[in-house]
Amino acid sequence: GERMAIRGGSAGGFTTLAALAFHRVFKAGASYYGVSDLAALDADTHKFESRYTGYLVAPPGPERERRYAERSPALHADKLSCPMIFFQGLDDKVVVPAQSEVMVRALEARGIPVAYLTFEGEGHGFRRPEVLTRTLEAEAWFYARVFGFDLADPVEPVAMLGRASP
Repeated sequence: GERMAIRGGSAGGFTTLAALAFHRVFKAGASYYGVSDLAALDADTHKFESRYTGYLVAPPGPERERRYAERSPALHADKLSCPMIFFQGLDDKVVVPAQSEVMVRALEARGIPVAYLTFEGEGHGFRRPEVLTRTLEAEAWFYARVFGFDLADPVEPVAMLGRASP
């Protein structure tokens, strides 16, 4: 239980962020281009994705605003208490970089260890083999650092914000 982590991308990133903001089960998390603010997603995402929240969260109306406020991890970032690593494509038009950046800033401001890796030329979902390799290695390095174990092979370290070490 002291080494449980959660990870996810896009909507799975939302699940990761929500699990960490609203529950105390996991000790670390990794968000790959995750949704942190439902209202911002509606405002910033491209047209194809723009109606998903109407089916998944609530149709337009006063109930939607309440649910968005209640369920958006960005609005509850003060409840995050464990180290996190974020991965974001800088060309992401579905979940724009601001969704990750607001969470990174919130964790850093509170001194919680956080790492943020961005990738130029990558959009929503990473495609280039070197980026896929880097993200997996960085995530492994992050868990090794947070949970205090050594990796079998050397991996390029990740810059940590917040406290120097978890």
